[in-house]
Parts: sequence; C-alpha cells; structure tokens
Amino acid sequence: MRKKHLQNQTFDFALVEKWLENYFLDPLTAYYDQTQFQIDLFETDQEWIVEAILSDFEASDIRVYIEEKKLTISAAKHPPYTTHYKRSRSIDFPFYIKQQDISAAFTNGRLEIFISKTKKGSGKNRYITLP
Repeated sequence: MRKKHLQNQTFDFALVEKWLENYFLDPLTAYYDQTQFQIDLFETDQEWIVEAILSDFEASDIRVYIEEKKLTISAAKHPPYTTHYKRSRSIDFPFYIKQQDISAAFTNGRLEIFISKTKKGSGKNRYITLP
C-alpha cells in the first residue's frame, strides 16, 4: 500500500486511485455531467484540480463550499431572469479537504478549484471566494 505524507496529511494513494476509478465509472457521474454540469478531476504533484463547466453562469452566480471531505459547487440565476435556473454538484473526497489550502478561478465558463496537497488551510468548513 503506497502512502505519501505531505505536510501533516497522509494520502493513501491506493485508496485515492480506487476512489477516482469508482467516481469516473459511476453511472451517476455521467448522468450529472449531462443534467447538471460537467466535472473533471485532475491531479498534479502539488494539488488536486476540480474543473467544472458552467458556461451558462457568471462568477457572481457560483458558490463553492467546503465541508469536511465534501466539495459542493452550486450555481443559480435569480430574477430578473425569466426562470430560476439552478444547478449543483458535490464530490465526496476520501480524505479531509477542509484542512487544505483551497483557491478557485472562473474564466470563460470554466471553474477551476485548486486543492493544495502541501499547504494548510483554515481547517474550517467554508465558502471559497471567486476572484
């Protein structure tokens, strides 16, 4: 079993690999990609990257919330639009993400959330501010 210790957090890479495999093979993932919005997950040496395609929304319509091991992305258009248009997705990670430094960027309908593997965050459940 491969484990890697990065600044006070141990990642069990076999567990993470299995989690990623299950996430992408889960039929609900494809269903939510079609009915809510598409999400992709990427990994680098320094961070996890969650990418969401939200081309129907502006940055001010989007909320990113971190709670324990869960990342929730929600987007809603409110009146004066003709209809109340709302979409939401959550990802349950196999490790606590609330303890990690997390930032986000929104450009051209693409939301990117960066979860650091090495930098610590506040350790609290919180909203992530979009610039």
